[in-house]
Amino acid sequence: MGAAGLPSWDELRADVHVVSIPMRIPFRGVLVREALLLRGPAGWGEFSAFLEYDDGESARWLGAAVEAAFVGWPPAVRSAVAVNATVPAVGPGQVAGVLAAFPGCTTAKVKVAEPGQTLGDDVARVSEVRSVLGPAGRIRVDANGGWSVEEALRCLTALAAYDLEYAEQPCASIEELAALRTLVAGLGVLVAADESVRKAADPARVVLAGAADVLVLKVAPLGGVRAALDIARRCGLPVVVSSALDTSIGIRAGLALAAALPDLPYACGLGTAALLSGDVVRAPLLPVHGRMPVAALAADPELLASFGAPPDRRLWWLERLRRCRAVLAAAATDSRA
Repeated sequence: MGAAGLPSWDELRADVHVVSIPMRIPFRGVLVREALLLRGPAGWGEFSAFLEYDDGESARWLGAAVEAAFVGWPPAVRSAVAVNATVPAVGPGQVAGVLAAFPGCTTAKVKVAEPGQTLGDDVARVSEVRSVLGPAGRIRVDANGGWSVEEALRCLTALAAYDLEYAEQPCASIEELAALRTLVAGLGVLVAADESVRKAADPARVVLAGAADVLVLKVAPLGGVRAALDIARRCGLPVVVSSALDTSIGIRAGLALAAALPDLPYACGLGTAALLSGDVVRAPLLPVHGRMPVAALAADPELLASFGAPPDRRLWWLERLRRCRAVLAAAATDSRA
């Protein structure tokens, strides 16, 4: 291991696999999920930053993979984690089928503000989710920053009729979230911040601005479980742990964060392996009675081969791995200067 616990290039690439797994349902425009999986002395890690991300942002995802494979995670304080169903921007006729892939889940996160769709589409989808879950189910909506403050107020006023648990990243900026949070207080809708935390230079700024009631933390974009735990501690808000279309290897890191948090009041968005048409482990991390166990996990050689990416995509990922390792190495050098 090199400086600051960073593996050498030879250590990092010693046991690397690149996979390409089709989505069961297109999700935010992703039809096929690519991921680089690596194995180290502590186990398996996943490096699967979305293709459009630059090296600076992607390097944090590599940091999370290095932590998983070469360092390991903090101790767990719980052995299972409650998870939510995830409903993409599908028509109401597909909702029941999507929810069936999340057995026992009584909370659903519903995608809204999809480009090319209308508020009517969102209302129809959320209404059908409410119908399937029943009055006791919990519904949260995720706009991925797709609304202005005015649009968010109008849309959430309509959607609040379905008893929303919270609205995740309804607007793009922290300033917009702060303004909206004041406006929707009377609707009983909480505001959760996702992109405003994981893409911010200072994740705690969303709290200082009074822009969120809940934090959505994703291990890979934040650089690992320990980095995410530090953000949760500094921010002091309730946390929901979510995944980023990971394979079960990446989801296991999210479970490690959820298992290590002192308090976990909400169901977590870690059931997204159900959105993939396959996985790299024999027993994928999927909800059972609405929960997922915190247990050891390893990639299966036959599945790694079955979903192996074409040679040109493997080369692309290896070059990305090399570049992102260089970013991490430079950051470690700067921190010591």
